[in-house]
Amino acid sequence: MKILVATALTQGTSPRDYHYCVERELVWIQEPCDRDVNDPQGPCGCGRGFAGAASHRATTTAVVVDSAMTRDEVVLAFETSLGDGGWPADWAENVADDNLEIAAQLPVGAIITRDRDRFFLRGALFR
Repeated sequence: MKILVATALTQGTSPRDYHYCVERELVWIQEPCDRDVNDPQGPCGCGRGFAGAASHRATTTAVVVDSAMTRDEVVLAFETSLGDGGWPADWAENVADDNLEIAAQLPVGAIITRDRDRFFLRGALFR
């Protein structure tokens, strides 16, 4: 199954890039804060980032990978992450489905960035 994970690949392509996640950890899309909701290039940067499920840090780049995880395992991972991070654990199914839906539309190896609720192809890994 295809999932979105954090990557440092292509970091630095934009001067607004940042990468504080653990490489290849599951990521999710948080709603932007009040500062970034109208200006994703603003000082916070959460409107252009992916939140790391393990590190509770963020990155501006994610990559689609083929994973042996099942949907139930992805939901459980997000349930644990959300609870640990102080977010409602009952968001886990929606968070997992968002990740899986975005990944399903892209080929394995696609590297993407984000601007609030829009996603952009930045590059791709070749085998």
